Amino acid sequence: MTTDHPDQEQHRDQEQHRDQDQEQHQGQQHQHQGQQQHQHQHREQPQHRHRNHVRDQHQGQDPHQHREQRRFHLPSGSAARGAYAVDIDPGRAGWDRSALRVLELGPGGVHTLVTGESEWIVLPLAGACTVRIAGETFELRGRESVFSGVSDFAYLPRDAHAQIASGAGGRFALAGAKCERRLPARYGPAPEVPVELRGSGTCSRQVNNFAAADTFDCDRLIAVEVLTPGGNWSSYPPHKHDEHVPGEECELEEIYYFEVRDGGLGYHRVSPSRDGGTDILAEVRGGDVVLIPDGWHGPSIAPPGRTLYYLNVMAGPGEERAWLIRDHPDHRWIRDTWPDEPIDARLPLYTAHPSPGPEVTP
Repeated sequence: MTTDHPDQEQHRDQEQHRDQDQEQHQGQQHQHQGQQQHQHQHREQPQHRHRNHVRDQHQGQDPHQHREQRRFHLPSGSAARGAYAVDIDPGRAGWDRSALRVLELGPGGVHTLVTGESEWIVLPLAGACTVRIAGETFELRGRESVFSGVSDFAYLPRDAHAQIASGAGGRFALAGAKCERRLPARYGPAPEVPVELRGSGTCSRQVNNFAAADTFDCDRLIAVEVLTPGGNWSSYPPHKHDEHVPGEECELEEIYYFEVRDGGLGYHRVSPSRDGGTDILAEVRGGDVVLIPDGWHGPSIAPPGRTLYYLNVMAGPGEERAWLIRDHPDHRWIRDTWPDEPIDARLPLYTAHPSPGPEVTP
C-alpha cells in the first residue's frame, strides 16, 4: 500500500520497491501456476473451489451467479468438517431443518453420534456397520456401493446417543432433519424398500424410496435415492416445492448428494422461481453436494456411459409430512409423453433382495 511522505525521494524509493514486489509476485504466480493465490483471493475463493472458479471465468459467468454457485454447489471436500467428509447442518445451509453428513470409517472405526434436536437415518453407501443405541444393536449389512444394490438402514430418534462401528470400514450417509416428535429407533430392511421406475424413454430413472413420505415413518425427514442411466435426464420436468399451496405444493428444503459410477461428471440445474431466487448450473462429480432452498430444480443429467446417483434429503415446516411438487409450466408437457414410450431397458439397475432380516439384540 502507498502512503504520503514528505520526502519525495523516499516516496519514489517506496514506489520502486512496490513495483519490484509486484514483479516478483507476478513471477511467483507464473512459476507456481495453479497453486494457492494471494491472501485476499484465497479468502474469497477457497482452493477446493478453484475448479469451478476457472470454469466460470472461461464461461464469462457474472459475479452474482458465481456467488450463487459457490453458496449452493459444494464440490467434494468443501463441506468436510471433523469426522465427516460432508457435514451440512441447517445453520451451515442457511435454513431450518434439513441436514446431511457422510461418515467415512476405516477398518475397525467407531464414531459416536449425538442426535440432538434432529432425527437421523444411517444409510450405508459402501460397506457394513453396527449401530448401537439405547441398549439395542442393529447390524446393517449394507452394500458394496450405491450402484450394486438396495441397502438396509437404521432410524435414530432425536435426543439420543448412538455409536456407529464398522469392522471392514466404509462410507455411511446420515440423513437428518430437525424435528419435534421423538419416535422409536428402528431397523429398515432392504427387502421392504420400494424400488420405483419413474418416467420413460430418456427420462427413465430408478428411485429407491427407503424413507419416502408414504413408505417409512419419520417426523419430518424425507429421503430417497435416485439412479439415472447414462445419457438420461432425471429430476425432470423441472419442479419446485418452495411454498405452501394446500393440496398442490409443500415447502421443503432439499439436499442433493451425488456419485458417478466409474468417475466422470454430470450436470444439475436450478432456476429461479421468484425474483432473486436460486440460479445455478452445477457440474457435479462424486461427493459433490447441491443445496436447494428454493427454485425449479432439474434436470439432473447423467453423462453417456456413466450412471448418475444422488441421495435426496428433504424436510419442511408444514404440519403434514408430504412431498407435493409443482412442475415448471413450460416443461410439464413432457409427462404426457411418458405413456407412449417404454421405460429404459437398463432399468431397474437392481432390485431389493430378500435377506434374513435384522439382527437386533436388547
